[in-house]
Amino acid sequence: MSDFQPTTAIVTGAESGIGRATAVALAEAGMDVGITYLEDIRGAEDTAAEVRTHGRRAVVMQIDVTDLQRCGQVIDRLAEELGGVDVFVNDAGTGDNAPFLEMTLDQWRHTVATDLDGAFVCIQHAARRMVEAGRGGRIIGITSVHEHQPRVGSAAYDAAKHGLGGLLKTVALELGRHGITVNAVAPGEIATQMTGNEDTDPHPIDRPGVPLGRPGDAREIAAVVAFLASPLASYVTGASYAVDGGMLQMGPQAGSHLQSDDWRQA
Repeated sequence: MSDFQPTTAIVTGAESGIGRATAVALAEAGMDVGITYLEDIRGAEDTAAEVRTHGRRAVVMQIDVTDLQRCGQVIDRLAEELGGVDVFVNDAGTGDNAPFLEMTLDQWRHTVATDLDGAFVCIQHAARRMVEAGRGGRIIGITSVHEHQPRVGSAAYDAAKHGLGGLLKTVALELGRHGITVNAVAPGEIATQMTGNEDTDPHPIDRPGVPLGRPGDAREIAAVVAFLASPLASYVTGASYAVDGGMLQMGPQAGSHLQSDDWRQA
């Protein structure tokens, strides 16, 4: 293992869901955390308060990752406030769903600008800080199972997440010589605001088409992010970890749409 010991992290989209759980997990691991939000400042402040219960600093800033001229500046400002950035987690994302023949260019551009263009800018600014500091680093992108498999009605989301996965792999190749690892975490259905189940215990929710039989909890994603951010993951780079209850093994259409457990029978 390396002697990399992270003390500062930035998590975009940390006002709720996976972003919040990740910010708290990194605080538990001993990091001060920069927290970004789009509109929900109360949610971001709640995340910050939870970070502080672990004895760590929290710095909150608003960001619109579709504002490509300014979003990188926010990452720079957070890094300056924190005294550096050892770990950067790109969680901010969205999805506009419509059949391909009905999807508007505005819907396409909104999703791609958020999930891919903004990610490129923010990751680049964080990476430049890490290279300049010369201490190594960790970059982790929250993609989706749809980084790996498509789903009907999600042309823009699928394209953006496939693109983000490819971006992360390329960055892993280029930044390895600086001691910076770059990986993806690809969630399946997680009980968050995006899936309409925020603050819901996922265990009683029945999902016949998922081998583990339920959606995931945001903290189950955060645990994998925390591992990838740690010294224990010093030899992991260019990887994508599906955290999906086995959904990808079923195919994404089956995983989310099967209505019975009949498939379990030989």
